[in-house]
Amino acid sequence: MEKILIVEDNEFNRIMLSRRLELKKYEVICAVDGQEGIDLAKLENPDLILMDLSLPVKDGWEATKELKNDSKTKNIPIIALTAHALDSDKKQALEAGCDDYETKPIKFQQLLSKMNALMKN
Repeated sequence: MEKILIVEDNEFNRIMLSRRLELKKYEVICAVDGQEGIDLAKLENPDLILMDLSLPVKDGWEATKELKNDSKTKNIPIIALTAHALDSDKKQALEAGCDDYETKPIKFQQLLSKMNALMKN
């Protein structure tokens, strides 16, 4: 069973996404801020991380950079999840080290396709 780490500070978004992924037979773990996301990634070694970018304590851009610069977590694929839909936001997320990008509200089937593509690599 593939393990997905959701880093999302909005409780409603976190619960809805967790439930939908669990129905698809993923193991889901959650963090509510960027620092907790980093700590859980190092501890749990998930197969993929869904990273909100606007987070408390440490934002998603900073958390992604830190994870991609750590030898233990650098190969974990990260998909940015954000309401920031401008091309410049996507460029900034990819430059921070995100492997892909999905805007909110999330199109679940599209997200699953991106997740599957990244976990097969």
